[in-house]
Amino acid sequence: MVHCSCVLFRKYGNFIDNLRLFTKGGTGGMGYPRLGGEGGKGGDVWVVAQNRMTLKQLKDRYPQKRFVAGVGANSKISALKGSKGKDCEIPVPVGISVTDENGKIIGELNKEDDRILVAEGGLGGKLLTNFLPLKGQKRVIHLDLKLIADVGLVGFPNAGKSSLLSQVSHAKPAIADYAFTTLKPELGKIMYNDFKQISVADLPGLIEGAHMNKGMGHKFLKHIERTRQLLFVVDISGFQLSYRTEYRTAFETIILLTKELELYKEELQTKPALLAVNKMDLPDAQDKLHELMNQLQNPKDFLHLFGKNMIPERTVEFQHIIPVSAVTGEGIEELKNCIRKSLDEQANQENDAYHKKQLLNLWISDKVSSSELPS
Repeated sequence: MVHCSCVLFRKYGNFIDNLRLFTKGGTGGMGYPRLGGEGGKGGDVWVVAQNRMTLKQLKDRYPQKRFVAGVGANSKISALKGSKGKDCEIPVPVGISVTDENGKIIGELNKEDDRILVAEGGLGGKLLTNFLPLKGQKRVIHLDLKLIADVGLVGFPNAGKSSLLSQVSHAKPAIADYAFTTLKPELGKIMYNDFKQISVADLPGLIEGAHMNKGMGHKFLKHIERTRQLLFVVDISGFQLSYRTEYRTAFETIILLTKELELYKEELQTKPALLAVNKMDLPDAQDKLHELMNQLQNPKDFLHLFGKNMIPERTVEFQHIIPVSAVTGEGIEELKNCIRKSLDEQANQENDAYHKKQLLNLWISDKVSSSELPS
């Protein structure tokens, strides 16, 4: 995590999903004791949801990351009742959860123009306050963009993603025999015996050239940014979009999917990834799986088969590779267990990193404190 004046943000390349901001309500205006005049109330700080807004834009637009509302007007002879200070509005994307420093939820913004009061202005000076104004509320807040899902399914059309989603979760996506079955993301939940739930998103099928907005292009790729992990789904027998396009083997499919993610946004490749090799009920599937495993163990030995512009800078290292059949149910339980194991490992790593940072901060503050003590 990076510290930058009054803001902390967690980011993957240019994608930011968390911001820490300083907010302060405006101070009230001075009262007018001789004539009993009241100062104006200080302005309030609001968080307001806007479509087409991102946390990256917010960070760039307000580099100081301080949001302070206006001061209330002083009471005077010409206006005994001072006017209220100007409110401050923080524009944020829809889907934001606002929490305080202790992690307590202040509120959520789930549609455009939703607004939450985060720092209230101070009262103006009046008889109750001996005509002295009160300071506005100070508050550090966290803006968290909700992830669309824990796991995003990545694959070319007809890889069997929708069938797989219906097998592992309680989702009931529409499934058809043509290439573009999924036209919008489908969400499902994997339910475990101990009541743990993991959300899985089936995202529209990717095609070659998606990074240039072909097919579902950016509509697909922008959703994958908001998943914690990727689950590649490939057809063991390979893929061909239509008779006019080239046939691709399962290995070629993985390389091309990796390249599409890289061309759209390189940091997508840094997400933890699993591989489900689907349609293992087909003839010769075992032989093809053996060949695929050999290719994945030594990918560099086979990259000469590709054009230079099709080879990714780095190949994906899958945490788990699971042969499955969405038709027969083969490998489905193992896949569910691997997904959970992988997410648990990621959560543990993030917790360890957080605790190490906390310990480092304590150590630094102790050092500073001891250096300030008189000798």
